[in-house]
Amino acid sequence: MRIDRVLAGVLAATLPCLSPAQQDTQKEIERYRQMLQESNPAELYEARGEELWKTRRGPRNASLERCDLGLGPGVVKGAYVRLPRYFADTGRVQDLESRLGTCMVTLQGFTPEEAGRKPFSGTGAPMITTDPFSGVGQRSVMTDLVAWIASESRGMTIAPSVSHPKERLAYQAGERLFYYRAGPYDFGCVTCHGEEGKRIRLQNLPKMTNAKDAQRAFGTWPGYRVSEGELRSMQWRMWECVRQMRFPELEFASDASIALITYLAKQAEGGTFDAPAIKR
Repeated sequence: MRIDRVLAGVLAATLPCLSPAQQDTQKEIERYRQMLQESNPAELYEARGEELWKTRRGPRNASLERCDLGLGPGVVKGAYVRLPRYFADTGRVQDLESRLGTCMVTLQGFTPEEAGRKPFSGTGAPMITTDPFSGVGQRSVMTDLVAWIASESRGMTIAPSVSHPKERLAYQAGERLFYYRAGPYDFGCVTCHGEEGKRIRLQNLPKMTNAKDAQRAFGTWPGYRVSEGELRSMQWRMWECVRQMRFPELEFASDASIALITYLAKQAEGGTFDAPAIKR
């Protein structure tokens, strides 16, 4: 009985100290990220992306400068924060990567297979054997383009559209996918991102149904991941989350991936976009 009382006293004295310690750790992590942000390696990707946008490539020897990202042919400034959105020429709701794929096909003459063959670069990317853009094991053209186009919306308000019926359907499908649980661990997006105060190791997990958390999380992707030495897009983030849940592989630029991104973008509506950012 006496031992029980001693243990109870120790626990009572210790537990209140855990929360401030966790807060201190998180503050140090944020300070570290801020230091890195001042010389963000994503700037290298942005520079390559801008050059690629203007470079003539493909069977038609054309640039992407007439690509319509939703605000008119060639308009890049502010386009990212309004995506995903419905495009009449494809009859689909598209995010940035899927829209760039469309432009690579229609303007530059690549096949759809070529346009989506190397969506990610470096460590942790899906196994892809050929790359018509930059060669096996080298940079992903798609990643570089995403970095630059996203940077052209930095400081702007996240404002996705759900006015078109297909945009509303994409949002509703994304919401259902967010709450859908399956696989060997009965996981879903909501498992990690449906409650406050959850962490994986030292990484705080945002509650994506909370506006402030969603704005902070969504508004900082794409991001340069220090642990991988690579810039990662929102499409990659969806692919990686699905992989970690042990679901069947999420197809790049699929309707399912775009629906999820549509839902998350709407949750983050009204937030300030600040990407490409630094990630752990």
